[in-house]
Amino acid sequence: FCLSRGLGDVYKRQHYVCIYNMLVRILSGIVLLLITGSSLIIGGWYLYGICIFISLVGMMEYYRVLGINKKLPGIIGYVGATAYYVSLLMTDECFGILVLTATAIAMMIAYVATFPKYTIEDIAKGYFGVIYVAVMISYIYLTRKLSDGEYLAWLIFICSWGSDSFAYLAGVAFGKHKMTPKLSPKKSYEGAVGGIAGAAVLGALFGVLVKYLTGADYMAAFTAASAIGATISIFGDLAASAIKRNKDIKDYGRLIPGHGGILDRYDSVIFTAPIVYWVLYFIVR
Repeated sequence: FCLSRGLGDVYKRQHYVCIYNMLVRILSGIVLLLITGSSLIIGGWYLYGICIFISLVGMMEYYRVLGINKKLPGIIGYVGATAYYVSLLMTDECFGILVLTATAIAMMIAYVATFPKYTIEDIAKGYFGVIYVAVMISYIYLTRKLSDGEYLAWLIFICSWGSDSFAYLAGVAFGKHKMTPKLSPKKSYEGAVGGIAGAAVLGALFGVLVKYLTGADYMAAFTAASAIGATISIFGDLAASAIKRNKDIKDYGRLIPGHGGILDRYDSVIFTAPIVYWVLYFIVR
């Protein structure tokens, strides 16, 4: 009796902890959706600031995992990312290329000036963080600046987070063939197909809604952008997972309770944002 009573208490505590974790995840997810949605609706300086915040925090998580967060390559990376966002306010797009070039030069000067304190791998990690996080995330802001961007920007999250949801459902229902058993054991080819198809359907439905609201026929463009973006987002998710496996960590951070860090939640968005931007840029234009 005492043994069964003790085990019952353990199971109760585990049950309550599970419910608590689930509620925390749901509530933080709602807050995240409210912040994301409001930034896409308002746009302008609000979205600009949100993108800078996401980029710098994401870079911090990335640099911390790779061990260069407070080192010179990381500091140069932060300065380069900030300068890149300033360049987005310029009318001439060449300023962005100038900043990225100057950041690469600054990295190499630091490498030579402090040799042999830092390895070439440290320099490469620092510069890659600027591209992988800051530049890729900036495409959310750039998409919002396009003509009818208040609608177009939503596709980044429709084909990213939407495909994740459909991929999960399809994987649970039909998943048999694993994509990358060593990297992500739960991902299956059936889930991937379901995620891409679901994102394409969501894109088409969103196109219908936008046509009803504005009269503009974006259905074909939205469907194509969502399908292509969802396909690429799979690799964004796996790329972030690969880095975590290499460094033997579970999450990049704890900023978003129940979800992890910025890179844990925006891993697929990082790949989706530039793809959606360029697909829409050429098709819509």
